[in-house]
Amino acid sequence: MVTIRLTRRGAKKLPFYHIVVTDSRKRQGGTILEQIGYFDPVAKGKSVKLNLDLARVDHWQKHGAHLSDRVQALVKDYRKQAA
Repeated sequence: MVTIRLTRRGAKKLPFYHIVVTDSRKRQGGTILEQIGYFDPVAKGKSVKLNLDLARVDHWQKHGAHLSDRVQALVKDYRKQAA
């Protein structure tokens, strides 16, 4: 099954996440099918906290991909901001 989830990058105490499409059986940092955005929870100032390609999210969902709980919340918030 294909899943859209977060993959952690960044340094200790300075998290940065890529939003990726991957096979749910693969490990967290393993191979990915596509990177569709990023999430920076400690963004300050003019830094972008969330960047997401909604067209690609919709494309993957139409093809049966499931969203993790956290990604689902991020997509919902991003859609509100975009509107």
